[in-house]
Amino acid sequence: MSETEALRDRAAGLDKADELGALRERFVLDEVVYLDGNSLGALPASVPGRVADVVGREWGRLRIRSWTESGWWTAPERIGDRIAPLVGAAAGQIVVGDSTSVNVFKAVVGAVRLSGGPQAGRDEILVDASTFPTDGYIAESAARMTGCTLRPLAPADMPGAAGPRTAAALVNHVDYRTGRLHDLPGITAAVRDAGGLAVWDLCHSAGALPVGLDAHGVDLAVGCTYKYLNGGPGSPAYLYVAERHQGAFDSPLPGWNSHAEPFGMRAGYAPVDGARRGRVGTPDILSMLALEEALTVWDGVSVEAVRAKSLALTDFFLECVAAHVPAGLVASVTPAVHAERGSQVALRCDRADEVMDELITRGVVGDFRAPDVLRFGFTPLYVGFAEVERAARVLGEVVRG
Repeated sequence: MSETEALRDRAAGLDKADELGALRERFVLDEVVYLDGNSLGALPASVPGRVADVVGREWGRLRIRSWTESGWWTAPERIGDRIAPLVGAAAGQIVVGDSTSVNVFKAVVGAVRLSGGPQAGRDEILVDASTFPTDGYIAESAARMTGCTLRPLAPADMPGAAGPRTAAALVNHVDYRTGRLHDLPGITAAVRDAGGLAVWDLCHSAGALPVGLDAHGVDLAVGCTYKYLNGGPGSPAYLYVAERHQGAFDSPLPGWNSHAEPFGMRAGYAPVDGARRGRVGTPDILSMLALEEALTVWDGVSVEAVRAKSLALTDFFLECVAAHVPAGLVASVTPAVHAERGSQVALRCDRADEVMDELITRGVVGDFRAPDVLRFGFTPLYVGFAEVERAARVLGEVVRG
């Protein structure tokens, strides 16, 4: 038996034993090997029917009555409570709405205010130096607005850098380029011990691995819902405010939706209690209710089981790449150690943009990040081991030319 045949046989056995394998039927998929769920998750099969009902019945027939009769008004908190178990949070701490970027702004400015800011001698915001660009832009703007200095650092250096001047730290849980998983418990504890607040970006971890927001004492967190949570393109993001901070959380974007009397139309702002303080304006109902339906794919699914399969998939992919791709043509920049790996594998290679274009042409969809990185995201709810072997085999064919 050849090495390729042996890998195919192993993949078939792994798929047969996969306790999550049947979940693939909950999605709209085809013969393409889809390894880009870390950018946009696949469509859950029940979403089109739900969206049609929202448009045709709730909006079309009930119209304004749906704010109460269809639960539109309470959707941001209700859907937040559906996300909460996936990130290790108790109910009442997550509100859904706005974009990730807007929520990063709320969280960072809110964290500085909670810390006392420059008036309390806390005039420094630590930021992940390798962060997704928008997070960096917003952190820099938040620093200017609050009178703080921005200090970019490698996440591993943050525990040693946190001190009496630290107001907040903004960190990505998983690096979007390399798939490196950062030390959420350790960094959070160090920032807290220094008197600052930790803000985490969960875009590349929520729905792929256990997060443990409550267990690890995270102060604030944000995340998108269109990646591993499969909420759809442009689906609303979410904001987590730990219960202990909610009474003092001072959002830099107060709006009528977070007013204690939203229909009182008062001239002065009085914030509502709880996580609802994170609301701003009218919720984006169509995309929000599509997200709510998308989250039903998680019914009966354990995040721990998802994590176990994620590690098995990425391990097997790296093994298959080593077997199918000639030595020296690609190099993994994703950590081999499980404790430092998210749910993607990033490979560096020459002509990476051309290689990815050819992979997509041949039915293997990942994505390219400049200047030379191929990214492959593994969504355990619908990716199987036979697909992983096929992806590595096609990669080998492409890079050999």
